[in-house]
Amino acid sequence: MPDMKTRENRRHSTALRPYSYYECRIPELYMSVPMHWHSELELIRIKQGGGEFICGGQKVRAKEGEFLLIPPNMLHATYPDGEQRLVYDALVFSPVMLGAGSGDRCTNECIRPLINGNIRINACVPRTAQNYGEVKAAAELIFSCVHRDSPQTDLLLKSELFRLIWILESGGDIVLKKESRSTEIETVRPALEYMAQKFREDITVEQLAGLTHLSKSHFMKCFHRAVGIGAIEHLSRLRINAACEALCESGERIGDIAFACGYGNLSNFNRQFLKKVGCSPKEYRMRNRGEV
Repeated sequence: MPDMKTRENRRHSTALRPYSYYECRIPELYMSVPMHWHSELELIRIKQGGGEFICGGQKVRAKEGEFLLIPPNMLHATYPDGEQRLVYDALVFSPVMLGAGSGDRCTNECIRPLINGNIRINACVPRTAQNYGEVKAAAELIFSCVHRDSPQTDLLLKSELFRLIWILESGGDIVLKKESRSTEIETVRPALEYMAQKFREDITVEQLAGLTHLSKSHFMKCFHRAVGIGAIEHLSRLRINAACEALCESGERIGDIAFACGYGNLSNFNRQFLKKVGCSPKEYRMRNRGEV
């Protein structure tokens, strides 16, 4: 299981409502979704644009109309495709929705191995998949139930989640399969954990390479293959995402936010923010508080 340091702190499920829904808009809400993990499964429906999704070392390019299913405890990240806008629905749901506590044979042989990570599913369901139509119908009904949000529609939601797993296990080239954990992800994990905790501090590539016991050049190549971007770019995205959150949720001065997120120079922060988000920090704050 991944280290607790990159575990997402947000609580996605409760006993009464074991799932949460999010509409993710990049770059409006944040510029990317950095590498993280949670104990729930996640179903993604891409509504606009496209991007690169990294799921346990597997790199997948997905676009509008396609779906992804991410198992529990898997390190994953999302990066937009170039400058285009990426909008997707995300349902993050507890394994209890799939009867994880049961001891019957379908749970033991089909559900629990997926939850435990002993076997895993291909992350993406592209439009070209043989069973794309079935997956699309199930996923559309799943999100419809989520939006209706009632105890009665939770019944249908559960049944469609089971149906979705059945479709993916039994159909075509989208099947559960034995797969070892990515060696490169495991190699750079100490660096990812360190950046997740210390991104506000000065960090060098040499420090990160030392954590992984690799040479600087080997570390840089390994990190890029595992995460999809370079270590410094990943660090920059962590800082900008933290700044975006602070701009929306606090009334702190922009200079104080820049300093708290690891930028010692306000002009550099403004320049980096504009480059990555597409507007100034002030404009971003006004836009996301409904002031414009």
